[in-house]
Amino acid sequence: MGVQIGVVLGGGNIFRGLNASEQGMDRSSADYMGMIATVMNGVAMQDALEKLGVHTRVMTAIEMHQIAEVYIRRRAIRHLEKNRVVIFAGGTGNPFFTTDTAAALRAMEIQAEVILKATKVDGVYDRDPVHHSDASLYGSLRYIEVLERGLKVMDSAAISLCMDNSLPIVVFNLNKDGNIKKVVEGERIGTVVSTE
Repeated sequence: MGVQIGVVLGGGNIFRGLNASEQGMDRSSADYMGMIATVMNGVAMQDALEKLGVHTRVMTAIEMHQIAEVYIRRRAIRHLEKNRVVIFAGGTGNPFFTTDTAAALRAMEIQAEVILKATKVDGVYDRDPVHHSDASLYGSLRYIEVLERGLKVMDSAAISLCMDNSLPIVVFNLNKDGNIKKVVEGERIGTVVSTE
């Protein structure tokens, strides 16, 4: 479709650093393990995409030369220009930052037009729709509203980074067939978080 795509994956299905630190593990060690889990997911995603004929590169903020390229901004941009999907793994390479922050940071670095936040729900709600059947879906929000209301779109560092650089975020349901294509084509689905 002529769209350059960078992907940031979490690692929670393998290891969730924050949960481990809450149970007594050193936070830095737990976060590094979480970053390694994102590399594992990145390699799995690369394999799945390449089986479909999609040229893909995994780039990681934590050096693992045998399985992924080290993240270098200019090299990532070059891969995108060659229509390769770039999977950004290893978070930011630093503990105490989530993959949300990594997504916002990488988006700024590659001069992305938008962050597409694919989730399990239709967008951003006023409260958890899994536990509250009467939760209301927002069609649009301003960054400052997300921060002031404590809405769980992305962590506050990621929201602040997007706000400071006017990078819109579209939150949508990954599990509905065709949603990725719809959002890429500009169809209004989910919740848009922006300056307006």
